Amino acid sequence: MNRVDDFLEWLRSERRYSPHTILNYSRDIDRFVAWCGMSRDSFDAQRITRHDVEDWVIHLFDECGLKASSVNRAVASVRGLWRWLLKHKYVEKDVVRGIRQYKLPRRLPIFVPDTRMENVIEELREDIASYEFVRVRDALIVLLIYTAGLRLSELVDANCEDVAADYSTIRVMGKGRKERVQPLLKSLGQLLKKYFSLNSSQNICIGQKKALILSNKGVRISRRTVQRIVDRKLKGVGVQGRTSPHVLRHTFATHLLNEGADLREIQELLGHASLKATQVYTHLDIERLKDVYASAHPRERE
Repeated sequence: MNRVDDFLEWLRSERRYSPHTILNYSRDIDRFVAWCGMSRDSFDAQRITRHDVEDWVIHLFDECGLKASSVNRAVASVRGLWRWLLKHKYVEKDVVRGIRQYKLPRRLPIFVPDTRMENVIEELREDIASYEFVRVRDALIVLLIYTAGLRLSELVDANCEDVAADYSTIRVMGKGRKERVQPLLKSLGQLLKKYFSLNSSQNICIGQKKALILSNKGVRISRRTVQRIVDRKLKGVGVQGRTSPHVLRHTFATHLLNEGADLREIQELLGHASLKATQVYTHLDIERLKDVYASAHPRERE
């Protein structure tokens, strides 16, 4: 294997990164290597200079038209490769060191307002009452993300054995292969019972473990299928803008904060390693308070 393949294998076996994350690293590094006029097999890191990296960043902005977030991720991928090369003494200089992270415009998380989410839940009641496997499964997908705050990858990777025997919790594998146990609402436990009884004849998953969420063919559902299901369910009740699983996860956190949940508790439920990642939701709460203030204070109405 070449140095790039060795690095990606290290991410998989030693750092235990997810396949999705490794794919992003692979794509970013391959584009950088190709821009340098090399291939993985011919890649000679010793020939790369700091100026090469700087010119590549300019190329990403000016010729590829990438946004700062995409450029930052690409630079982070190459930076990770160089740190690994330095650690194993394959290179002598860190040519990526000092390449700055580009400032991103501050964006507040998109979420579904309470009233609109009530419409979503109301629409799902018919699916929950159904005895059609697909309808019950689709309702379960939406509710698992919204009421338990699961990431898309956590939902797709979950297995039947991860659900507690009393249906009160689900064990999920978060970012960095960090495991956490997520509480489940009683109503969701009842829905899981029904789902298990309906899919018993289809519960055949390729591999040693049985997937929790199955496709129509009885195999582990794909990320893209989950995205389509969530998009259809949200748009079906008139939700505007982005309608992704991550929007439902943001909705979970925002609704908890609005109902008085402690930020530390939300951090644990979201599986954030740092409180900093969770604090973005406080800005949403401040915006809500501004609206309340503007509509309620008598001097503001003058």
